[in-house]
Amino acid sequence: MKLSKLFFGLAACALTAVPFTALAQQPIVIKFSHVVAHDTPKGLAAEYFAKRAGELTKGKAKVEVYANSTLYKDKEEMEALQLGAVQMLAPSLAKFGPLGVKEFELFDLPYIFDNYEELHRVTQGAVGASLLKKLEPKGVTGLAFWDNGFKSFSANTPIKMPADLKGKKMRIQSSKVLEEQMRALSALPQVIAFSEVYQALQTGVVDGTENPISNLYTQKMFEVQKHLSLTEHGYLAYAVVVNKKFWEGLPADVRTQLTAAMKDATAYANKIAKEQNDKDLEAVKKTGKTQVYTLSAAEKTAFKKALAPVHAKMESRIGKDLLQSVYKETGFDPSKL
Repeated sequence: MKLSKLFFGLAACALTAVPFTALAQQPIVIKFSHVVAHDTPKGLAAEYFAKRAGELTKGKAKVEVYANSTLYKDKEEMEALQLGAVQMLAPSLAKFGPLGVKEFELFDLPYIFDNYEELHRVTQGAVGASLLKKLEPKGVTGLAFWDNGFKSFSANTPIKMPADLKGKKMRIQSSKVLEEQMRALSALPQVIAFSEVYQALQTGVVDGTENPISNLYTQKMFEVQKHLSLTEHGYLAYAVVVNKKFWEGLPADVRTQLTAAMKDATAYANKIAKEQNDKDLEAVKKTGKTQVYTLSAAEKTAFKKALAPVHAKMESRIGKDLLQSVYKETGFDPSKL
């Protein structure tokens, strides 16, 4: 991270440290940074939250949304949040493993959720609440889970069976589970910042990647990926988090109003996630630049069998009890694949 950017961010934070009562005539500014395009499910939900926050607080709080890594890249944003240089983020769940909360990597496990109903029983239930609570010792308060969608593999060669990814350099987020996932397919995992993926694909630094369709489309990755296979092997979601000290320092009425705004934004985010991905899939098809392949039942089963061992290998890292509680909610049993 450039020192100048962090310095000015901290300087701005120092101003917000002045007691809120002394700034009664000024709106409380909340900088909300994220790394995807403004017209993705997360981007649209962030804008919706900003609108609802302004409405419900009657202007007492002003949420400034910085999309597409314009404020911080994904490798920088968590540190910036902990230091107070930015107040709110919505990182993908894989980001919390490197933070030291490895339990969040359960969401990276392949085929752990078959549909939105199953995953919502986890994210909106006791398991989800307990996971958000684990962030607090890191100076982070978790507010909500936002859906994006189910990930599929793309590359410049066809992907119909697990063997088609053998030896391919595949971009992933920083996650031990995702590393193991790619190794299970005999692929070569490459950790690259989200904002750098297009160039990495364009220049051949990596051969392919995994994304929900909305990310592949809005980041124009379809321009540099000839094939997309609808494996829907993994789930990508975000946790909306806020600097704990900042959040607890807010006036109680403002915090209550922002909580209500977040509840509205979460319902909106989860509603549009599937709609947006379906819409963007049709848009990718219309470009004619990426051939979209739908797996047969047998081909999808082959992927599930190839990736099932990842669950057992990651059990000690994520926690056996936690995994069993998730399996209980979803009915998933990797041993039966």
